This record gives sequence, structure tokens and C-alpha cells, in this order.
Amino acid sequence: LKMLSLGSWLPALPGLAWGWALLDALLQGEIPRGWPGDSQGDTSDPLLPFPAGLVGACAVSVLCSLLKVYLYIQCVNNPERQAEKEAIAARQPLLELLHVLVLTGVLALVGSRVAALVVLEFSLRAISTILSLGKGTHSSHLYLLCQYSLGCGVSCGLSFLLEGALHRSWNLVLAAGLAGLLALHARRLARHVCTLYELHSRARYCGVCILLLAAGHGIPRLLHNALALTFAVADLAAVELINRDFLSTGEAVRFWTPLTICYALLVVYMQEESRQSTGRGLVFRTVVARMGGLFILLLTVGRWTDILHVFVSLLGELWCLLCSGVLLESCWRQ
Repeated sequence: LKMLSLGSWLPALPGLAWGWALLDALLQGEIPRGWPGDSQGDTSDPLLPFPAGLVGACAVSVLCSLLKVYLYIQCVNNPERQAEKEAIAARQPLLELLHVLVLTGVLALVGSRVAALVVLEFSLRAISTILSLGKGTHSSHLYLLCQYSLGCGVSCGLSFLLEGALHRSWNLVLAAGLAGLLALHARRLARHVCTLYELHSRARYCGVCILLLAAGHGIPRLLHNALALTFAVADLAAVELINRDFLSTGEAVRFWTPLTICYALLVVYMQEESRQSTGRGLVFRTVVARMGGLFILLLTVGRWTDILHVFVSLLGELWCLLCSGVLLESCWRQ
């Protein structure tokens, strides 16, 4: 490790030793003692929240791109859904880029404690919804409703897996680069399908379109398995991130008991609401009810910073729903 330290092979110029030490700390993802953000000399806190947020935003972008491909293919051979097909195929590159940038900022700002609570709440809601649908049934709109929770889950998972790792800033930057590359290719796939799928599927000379023609119906199953694995890791990370704040079992019980009751009531409420009505109004009412319940819970057992992060999460949820309005409408029409 000494050989990898910048100060070991860069010139030992007078007065620059402090600068080399600072740069070493930055590359290792550590906050030097005494610097803003250093908590009582603790050097284990990650310095770069934006790469983790970017990875989460890219995961959401990949999810939306694959769903766009699936919904477009479903509309191609249905004459009654031609207007819906055109709406899905409409190109909005600036909005897609803005979606990723805004979501990156929101995920970077929200605290790990509130992000962990959002992940746990969605996991409980998803399990309840899947059990109510029955075996072998998929709900495409559930994949769109999990956008913000997926971003929080990826951020929590990265915080947990990279905690204490050497050069974790480099790891985060590498993860952000790979996630951005994957999101870019997923966007290109969606653009290719929306532009040329009908022609290529008839002519049978494009390998990608022929593959989608034969196996495009399996995209929901692929997303189901990927999201199940992602949220399984995120749930473990979320529980660990929350429990580390408790000094005793009694404190943990005083937090988890009202949390469990609150989440159970929210799931029952949302199941009843979904039976009575559908549409965009229901989705927005559900978001407000969920964040309102979390707000009331954290007023009693949380911190003031948690209250601020709940409002940030509310903005993130609403932003994801607004940007995926066309896809949500298509899912409800199926």
C-alpha cells in the first residue's frame, strides 16, 4: 500500500507533504481529520455521495429503457394501440438526461437512514402486491413505481458493501462509469427499437430485433429477477444502516415497533385504495400517504435531518412518476 501512495513516489517538495496526504485521503475516499464533514475524527465516511447517486440514477434509467422496449413491442401488433405506440416512441433526449441528473442530485442529498426506510417500505409493499397478483402474474406498473426506491436501494447497497474498503472513491467512480455506460446502451437499444423494430422484425435481418421478436416477452421476468436480487441486498444493507444508530436493544425495539405498525397500516391502506380506483391520481395519493406516514413516524423517533430528507424523497418520488407518465398510462391500459 505504501508503494501505491502518491506521497511515496511524487517529489518531496517543501510544504507539499500536507497536500500529498490530502490527495491520498481523497483517493481512498476518506475525510481527513479536522476537515468539514469529519465526525469526531472518523475517517470511514464516504467522501463522494454523487457517484453513488449516479449509479442509482443509472439503474433507474436502465429499468425505464427496458420497460419502454417491452411496452413498445406489445403495442406494435395491436392496431388499437397505435397512438400509445407513437407516444412511447416520442424522443425526448433532454428530458431523459434531465431525469438522470435530477435523480442523481436527489439520491446524493437524501440521507442513508431515510433511504433505508424507503427501501424497506417498498419491499414490504412489493411482496404484498406480488402475493395478491397470484403465481406467474407480473404487474408492469409496479416496476415503474419502484424507480425511486430502486435508486435508494442501490445507494444503500453501495454504502454498505464499500464501507471500510480501501480506495472506495475509485470504486465508486468505476461503478458510476460502468453504470453510465450500461444506461447509455440501454437508451440506444430503446431508441433503436422505437425507430426500426417494425421494419427489422419484418425483414428479419437485424439480430437485436429478431432476438426481441422471439424473446421480448421475457423482459418482465428478467426485470423481476434483477429487482428481487437488488432489493434483497438493499434490504440487508438498510437494516444494518438503521441498526448501527442504536446503542441498546431497547432503543432498537422502540424504533422498529412503530415502524412495523406504520408500514403494515400503509400496505393495508394502499391495497384497499388499489381495489377502489386506478390511474395517476391513485399513484400520487399513495406517494403522499407513504411519505406522510414516514414523516409522522420520524417526528417521534427520528432526527431533524431525517425530516428534511423525507421532503427530498417526496420530490424524488414525484419526479420519477412525472417523467414516466407515458409508460404508466401504457401499463394501466394493458
